Amino acid sequence: MINQDQLRYRRKNVWEEADTKKYQDIMNFAEEYKDFISNSKSERACVRQIVARALSHGFKPLDQYQALKPGDRVIQTYREKAVLMSVVGHQGLDRGITLVGSHTDVPRLDLKPQPLYEEEKLAFLKTHYYGGIKKYQWLAVPLALHGVVCLIDGRVVEINVGDMPGDPVFAISDLLPHLAKEQMEKKLSEAVEGEQLNLLVGGIPIKQGEKERVKLAILELLYNKYGVTEEDFISAELEVVPAGTAYDIGFDRSFVGAYGQDDRVCVYNSLRAILEVGTPGRTAVALFIDKEETGSTGNTGMSGRFLQNTLADMGMLLYPNFNELSLRKILATSIALSADVTAGLDPNFEGVMEKNNAARLGGGVVVTKYTGARGKNNTNDAHAETMAFMRGLLEQNQIIWQTGELGKIDQGGGGTIAHIIAEQGFEVVDCGIALLSMHAPLEIASKADIYECYRAYKAFFAL
Repeated sequence: MINQDQLRYRRKNVWEEADTKKYQDIMNFAEEYKDFISNSKSERACVRQIVARALSHGFKPLDQYQALKPGDRVIQTYREKAVLMSVVGHQGLDRGITLVGSHTDVPRLDLKPQPLYEEEKLAFLKTHYYGGIKKYQWLAVPLALHGVVCLIDGRVVEINVGDMPGDPVFAISDLLPHLAKEQMEKKLSEAVEGEQLNLLVGGIPIKQGEKERVKLAILELLYNKYGVTEEDFISAELEVVPAGTAYDIGFDRSFVGAYGQDDRVCVYNSLRAILEVGTPGRTAVALFIDKEETGSTGNTGMSGRFLQNTLADMGMLLYPNFNELSLRKILATSIALSADVTAGLDPNFEGVMEKNNAARLGGGVVVTKYTGARGKNNTNDAHAETMAFMRGLLEQNQIIWQTGELGKIDQGGGGTIAHIIAEQGFEVVDCGIALLSMHAPLEIASKADIYECYRAYKAFFAL
């Protein structure tokens, strides 16, 4: 006769289930993750880390292969913003692939094409926010500048200021509370306008000049150090991001606090997982894609053709008669994890969550059947069979997991790349971790969840 414990669904907590060895494994893994995310302040920097680690673990660029066989480790990059890593399985491509797709881009402030101006003998850089942010959170915090300037002679100049020892930082000023009566009476969404997100970058005027002497001083500094002029900003990708490294949070150091954990925590977990996989049954693919925070558009986003083109290139190296129909069959027989984060239940703001279906920090990796908003708009809504498959995989590998939603119905919502992957033929389910303060300059994740997520991706790749 079945007992009551078997009838009920019981949430687990990773810390409560962990023995001494697993506790230490969690903590050690988090230290390596903190180093990765501290040095991934832009998509290009994140991609550089992925590529360096892949090459050091035996992955080779696809164009170095004349043919592919089981066990071959392949890497393909695209425009320094998207990466595909693959380990060819015993079954080849024709039996489908196991794909874990995460995104390298995060909410931030981008410099406008003509950003530099002077007002009241202060120099500023104008920005345009990227992705969903609370604008007021970016005021009066230390900020860094990361990115590249592309010159018309073909040179690419890298600019990274604010994160190295001894570097200056930048800031966006806020209004003092003594004079903020009108500001504080506004809704939070209206208290700070997008055009007020201007970065303070200088205040010492050049010795000679008739006007805008502070601006000229900054231009002279930039030219002397980097060889760039004001016009070169037009062909630049410069991102304003929070300065500083990842932190341990809590007396017990149970959490990681860092910028960009949505979604670079899943980037790191899937990277570690595919680096450690042997020769799997199905071909394993880790996809690191761009532009998710702005709708997955563009040729480096999930709506582009980077994945299909790379799989086609691999197919040509595996099968003599590979064609478009072959590619479509591969996609239709494949299964994928949309590796993205979700909202964790925050006791300070629990009114926005429906507790029965909310993910908890420390509750393990989160499997999310659907995302979207207003009637599951723009969601994948994983099939019941796919959910059952994931339950079985996680239970078989003794991985602690939970389900989660992105808030109450009609409260808000959000999406991932899951529905775009599904439109190509894949069976897809969202699988990541829960965060507190998502999209804030400092996001919070449980070290235990990070580790269980990595274990989930590794088990998935081993199919």
